[in-house]
Amino acid sequence: MIDVQHLTKYYATTAAIEDLTFHVPEGEILGFLGPNGAGKTTTMRILTGFLPPSRGTARIAGFDIVEHSLEARRRIGYLPENTPLYTDLTVRQYLHYMGRLRGLGGKRLKSRVDEVMEQTRCDDVATTIIGKLSKGYRQRVGLAQALVHDPPVLILDEPTVGLDPRQNSETRQLIRSLAGSHTIILSSHILPEVSQTCQRVVIINEGRLVAEDTPEGLTARLRASDRLVVQLRGPVEEAVALLRKMPGVLQVTPDSHEAGRLYIDCAPQSDPREAIAAAIVERGWGLRELRPVGMSLEEIFLKLTTEEPPLPVEAAA
Repeated sequence: MIDVQHLTKYYATTAAIEDLTFHVPEGEILGFLGPNGAGKTTTMRILTGFLPPSRGTARIAGFDIVEHSLEARRRIGYLPENTPLYTDLTVRQYLHYMGRLRGLGGKRLKSRVDEVMEQTRCDDVATTIIGKLSKGYRQRVGLAQALVHDPPVLILDEPTVGLDPRQNSETRQLIRSLAGSHTIILSSHILPEVSQTCQRVVIINEGRLVAEDTPEGLTARLRASDRLVVQLRGPVEEAVALLRKMPGVLQVTPDSHEAGRLYIDCAPQSDPREAIAAAIVERGWGLRELRPVGMSLEEIFLKLTTEEPPLPVEAAA
């Protein structure tokens, strides 16, 4: 649905993005991550037709964003980081206006405006002047305008900025509910939000693609060993000494904050969980927890954007 090939953008002699290539299949939610200045906003502006690329191509639903710009843009709903709103209009007037710009009219326009106001929880301020709304409500109105023409592709730049925790949760649920019927690129600095919302992530740094995979796939490729967490009731020092001798165990580290919790680094694909559980139970040490630990998306992000060697890019299966 979204196909980016060797996309490059120069400002004078400075490359904002260089040789970006990635694909977003129909119905998927893709997290688009990178530190400030990495080229995320430039990429989104190219995908939405605001900027031309210096080199490379981008296609939306099969339409080249340069050669068939209008056809591509008809299929996009865009929420920029700073939402442009007409502050002297009411919410309903603004959404009617945006719907007409997108070619809607008559009963279809009215029904879509009503639907998106309900979806984004801004129907209770339908007759309020936008200039009097809080930042959170303005963000919801911006999301509603991106949805009003029911586009197959949504490009959302920081969609939850300014929202309180409840509004944030509702917006995440809304975005997840749109998967399948919409293809979504979501940029956010709130990494737990991306983990909870997106099926796959693309990470760029200094204008270049450094990783493309599921969060689980990135964890597997970045961690040199598999890690387990064990919680037990028995003697910690004795347990550490025992577990360090077991086949497949590389290191055992007690948790400095919680008594009885151990972190066990294992050789890749060794999976000594059954042997660990049996040893603890046999000695009557009270096994309370035994589970694998993945890297958080924040750990992945920091590792990929602060270390020099880029991770070889592999598409998710």
